[in-house]
Amino acid sequence: MKDKWVIGVIGGSGLYEIDTLQDAQWIGVESPFGKPSDDILFGRIGAVEFRFLPRHGRGHRIAPSDLNARANIDALKRAGCTDLLAISAVGSLREEIEPGRFVVVDQFIDNTKGRSSTFFTTGMVAHVSMADPVCERMSALAGAAVVAAGGKLTQGGTYLAMEGPQFSTRAESHLYRQWGADVIGMTAMPEAKLAREAELPYALVGMATDYDCWREGEAAVDASTVIAQVHANAATARDTVLRFAASLPASRTPSPIDRALDHAMITAPSARDPAVMARLDAVAGRFLRPR
Repeated sequence: MKDKWVIGVIGGSGLYEIDTLQDAQWIGVESPFGKPSDDILFGRIGAVEFRFLPRHGRGHRIAPSDLNARANIDALKRAGCTDLLAISAVGSLREEIEPGRFVVVDQFIDNTKGRSSTFFTTGMVAHVSMADPVCERMSALAGAAVVAAGGKLTQGGTYLAMEGPQFSTRAESHLYRQWGADVIGMTAMPEAKLAREAELPYALVGMATDYDCWREGEAAVDASTVIAQVHANAATARDTVLRFAASLPASRTPSPIDRALDHAMITAPSARDPAVMARLDAVAGRFLRPR
């Protein structure tokens, strides 16, 4: 039923489980794009169905560059998700975004290198719009949930996606500020692009852990600093998910993103590769099924 919410939560650093899910069960979901980061935790909060995927796997065993974002998004689509809420640790590139503050991202700059960033390869080509890369409805609900959970909120901000796993040089950090980025992380791209291709409305809540390394006269960020702030943020992040669930309307009205592929497909039907199309049965099944 398309009017029923099924929320996929992608948990980043510090959010490896949602212990408040009812009827929770870890279930493996296979994808033709490879192995997802982990099994998916199926459950519910009240009447709202949830699917939780730890982005780095339980125990944080997968490096940012090694994440199979295509398999993750495809598996969440196969698990019945209608919408995605991503939660990520981020570094701050702005004085006013202090460690401990939450940022609901509304734009991205993709500075990653060599990651598989599309489902639509040779044999079935599509070009989705990424001008407005997040879902306005989901983002508004997420921001309100952060406030309700007692978190400090910045609604709107540009996320610079870097390759990692190393942190920035000081020169890079200053450059990203000049580009207009507000926060920096290693995982939201190509995740957000793939969510759009899969017609899944996507919102990202960034948890600021540090000031990166652009501030003069201040020690550079290190992993211990990030981990300490991640742990401080974790309780608010979990409460945000609860508040988010409680705020959802009883019925899910359609989103324009549900039909993001309507004007994106380029390859002529006669030129489509059957093998490529077979892999797209979940991502683009609505479009590819006979009408």
